[in-house]
Amino acid sequence: MAWLLVVVAGLLETGFAVCLKLSHGFTRLWPTVAFCIFALGSFGLLTLSLKKLDVGPAYAVWTGIGAAGTAIYGMIFLGDVVSTLKIVSITLVIAGVVGLQLSGSAH
Repeated sequence: MAWLLVVVAGLLETGFAVCLKLSHGFTRLWPTVAFCIFALGSFGLLTLSLKKLDVGPAYAVWTGIGAAGTAIYGMIFLGDVVSTLKIVSITLVIAGVVGLQLSGSAH
């Protein structure tokens, strides 16, 4: 269950990163409100998961999911440049996330 919390927290991290961009420096109300909601949810779930998981693997999985998710979202919806090297790199991040998830032990 703790790993599920980390995965959801990582997806929420993607949400807060995208909303951060859409807020244009916190000058747009609704993306700023969404950023706050996603950020609080993400940090809250990560905090709960750390009661059972080692901090290193959990944090790396959380940031990896957030980074890969944000990059993928940017390429699909925000017009970010798509390149073979980017796709290979995102794949490596995801592989690292899976490896860390498999290596992490619950207390």
